[in-house]
Amino acid sequence: MKTYPGSEIRNVAVVGHAHSGKTTLIAALLHAAKMTAIQGRVADGSAATAYDEEEVARGITMQNAVAFAEWQGAKINLVDTPGFHMFTHEARAALFPVESAIVVVNAANGVEPVTERVWKFAEEVNVPRIVLVNQMDNPKAGGEGGLSALLDDLGERWGRSCVPVQLPIVDANGFHGVVDLVTMEAYTYAAGGDGHGKVSAEIPAAFVADAKARHEALVELVAEGKDELMEEFFEKGTIPEDHLIAALHEAIREDRIFPVLFGSGLANMALDHLLDFLKTYAPAPSERTNIAGVPVAGQAESARKVDDAEPAAVAVFKTMSDPFAGRISFFKVLSGIVKNDAAFENYTRRGSEKLSHLSIMQGRKAVEVPELHAGDLGAVAKLRDTLTGDTLGIKGADFQIALPKLPEPAMTYAIEPKSRADEDKLAPAIHKLMEEDLLIRFFRDPQTNEFLIAGAGQPHIEAIVNRLKKRYHAEVTLKAPKVPYLETIRARGEAHGRHKKQSGGHGQFGDCKIRMEPQPRGAGFEFSSEIFGGAIPKNFIPAIEKGIVESAARGYLAGYPVVDFKVIVYDGSYHDVDSNELSFKTAGRLAFRKAMEVCKPALLEPIMKVEIEAPEEFAGAIMGDLSGRRGRPQGMESKGKVSIVNAEVPMAEMLTYGTQLTSMTQGKGSYRMEMDHYDFVPQLVAEKILANAKRPIDEEEE
Repeated sequence: MKTYPGSEIRNVAVVGHAHSGKTTLIAALLHAAKMTAIQGRVADGSAATAYDEEEVARGITMQNAVAFAEWQGAKINLVDTPGFHMFTHEARAALFPVESAIVVVNAANGVEPVTERVWKFAEEVNVPRIVLVNQMDNPKAGGEGGLSALLDDLGERWGRSCVPVQLPIVDANGFHGVVDLVTMEAYTYAAGGDGHGKVSAEIPAAFVADAKARHEALVELVAEGKDELMEEFFEKGTIPEDHLIAALHEAIREDRIFPVLFGSGLANMALDHLLDFLKTYAPAPSERTNIAGVPVAGQAESARKVDDAEPAAVAVFKTMSDPFAGRISFFKVLSGIVKNDAAFENYTRRGSEKLSHLSIMQGRKAVEVPELHAGDLGAVAKLRDTLTGDTLGIKGADFQIALPKLPEPAMTYAIEPKSRADEDKLAPAIHKLMEEDLLIRFFRDPQTNEFLIAGAGQPHIEAIVNRLKKRYHAEVTLKAPKVPYLETIRARGEAHGRHKKQSGGHGQFGDCKIRMEPQPRGAGFEFSSEIFGGAIPKNFIPAIEKGIVESAARGYLAGYPVVDFKVIVYDGSYHDVDSNELSFKTAGRLAFRKAMEVCKPALLEPIMKVEIEAPEEFAGAIMGDLSGRRGRPQGMESKGKVSIVNAEVPMAEMLTYGTQLTSMTQGKGSYRMEMDHYDFVPQLVAEKILANAKRPIDEEEE
C-alpha cells in the first residue's frame, strides 16, 4: 500500500440527516475509485462502512466508520457518520480528524433537522463544508418547488456563500449528469454504471443560458474580497480558469464559499467528478492552521504544525472492539511520520505503547502500511491502555489535544442480568462497549442497588442490549427507567430527638433539639451547632450530624434522598455513663424524622431542558403536546422551514417522547434534552407517586 504526504491527503467527514444516502454514497465513491469490485449495498450489509451487525439489522448508521479511496495521486479518507438524531454526538466527534465535510442533502426532502445540526457543528469548529444534493435520480428530486426552490432554500439558510459549482442536467427522463460551472464542461452518465462519465465541452442547449448566468455569479462571488481578482474580473469580464480554480480552493478552505454539487450514490452518477472536486478543492491537512493543544504539566498552551518535520504524535479519535482483533484504536497523525512498530508514550496516561501492524481501515478491513505521514488517518490493534481522546507520541515531546465535549446521556434504564452467568459477563462486556461509545454510562444506583445504564435514548440503549447479547452472550432485561425524584422541605421547624435504652449494665442515652430550615435549590445539606455551656459534649455533635445524613439518604415521604435543607442543633442533654456516639446518632435520626413532620416535606422532580427541531407545519402539534406533558415553552425560532422549540419539561413526561415525536412529525422531528434543574412536583402528581411508593421505615419505628 502506497503512503501519501499530507499535501496529497484529503480527510472528509460525510454528514447529513438519516436516509440522505451517506453510507451508499461512500460505497459508490469507493466503487468509482475502483477500490471495490462491486458497489456495496446497505441493505445486504456489503457497504464498506456498514459492517456493524446492529446497524445492518436496523438499517441506520449508529457509529462512525472510516474508509479510503486512492484517486489520481491523492488519498481521500472518508468518515461515515450517523444521521439519526440520537447519534449526532458521533457526527460531532467525526469533525475532529477531518479538514472538510460533505453535507449530504436528500434531493427529495431538502434540508432536514439533523442537516441543520451537523452544519452548526461544523461551523463551530471551522470545518469547511461542501454541500452534495444526493439522490438526484429520485423522480421527486427538488421537492415541490423544484431544484431552483431547493437552491434558494440553501441560500436562505446558509447565506449567499452557499453557491452551486455544478448545474444538474435533468429533463423529463430524469438525471443525466452535471455541468461544471468552473470549467464549463458537461459530464454525462448512465445510471448504474461504474461511476465514470463522459466529458464534453458542449453543454446541452437547454442548459447553456442558465450555466452561463450561474458561472458569472460564481466568478463574481469568488472574486469578492480579493483586490487582484476583482481587477482581473473588471478588466476581462471573467477570471482565467487556472486563477479561478486556485481562488475557489482558497475560498472553500477559508469558509468563504460553500460549494453545492449534485449526484446520486445509488446510481453512481457524477461521483467521479465529486472525487475530482475533493482532490482539487478540498483542503489538505498540511494547509490547516496549527492544531491547538491543552496545557501539559503546568506548561502554557501549545500548538503543533501538521508537518512531517515535527515530532511524531497521534490522537485517538475512535475505539472499536473487534471479536477477533481485539481493541482497535483509530487515530489521526497530528505531526511527524509514524512508522510501523513505533514505540510511543501515552501522554495522557503516562504508559508506553508499541504501534504494531500499523494499518489504514477500509471499513472493518485493516490494510497494513509501513508508515503514515502528518495529517493521515490510521489504526492499530491491541494497545494496552490507550482509549479514545488519548494523545501519544515520542517521549519528551509532550503534546495533548482535547476532543469535543460530549452531551450528557438523556435516558437511563435499569438492567437486570437474566442469570448468574450473565451477571458475571455483564460488567466486562459493558466496559468494552463504553470504550467504543463514550456516551454510555453504567453504574449502580446507591438508593436501589440496581444496575443502571444511560444513553442517548431508547433506540441507543436497545442497541447496547442487543450488542451485549450478540457479541458477548450476556443477556439482560431492560426495566422502565426510574425517575430520580428527591425530597425536600418547604417550611422551618423544630424537633426533639431523645433516645433512651436501659437493658442492664450500661444503657444508651442521647438527647438533642434541632432546628431545620429549607435551603435554595442545589444548595445541598448544611449542618451547624449552637450548643453552649456543654449541654452536649463536642465529641458527640458529629454523631448527631451523621444520624441526620443517614436518615435523609433513606428519605421520608417515599424513600428518595432529602436535599437542600439546613440543620442547627441548639440544645440537648447527655448522661455521664450511658451517652455515646451511637446514642446521639440515633437521637439525630429521631429528631430529623420528627422535624420532617412539621417542615412540610415535598417531592422534587428533575426538569429537562428540551430542544425540538421539526418542520414548521408540526410546530402547533408539538406545542400542544408539550402542554399536555406539563412543559413550559421557553421560546421558538424558525430557521428556513424548520422550527426549533425550546422548553422545560419534567423528566417523567419525557420517557417515551421519542416514539411520540416520530409519530407526530412523520419521522421528521428530532429532539435532544439534558438535565437542567429540580422543581417541586405538583400536588396531584405527587399524590399519585406517593400512593405507589413505600414509605421508608427507620429502625426506631420498627
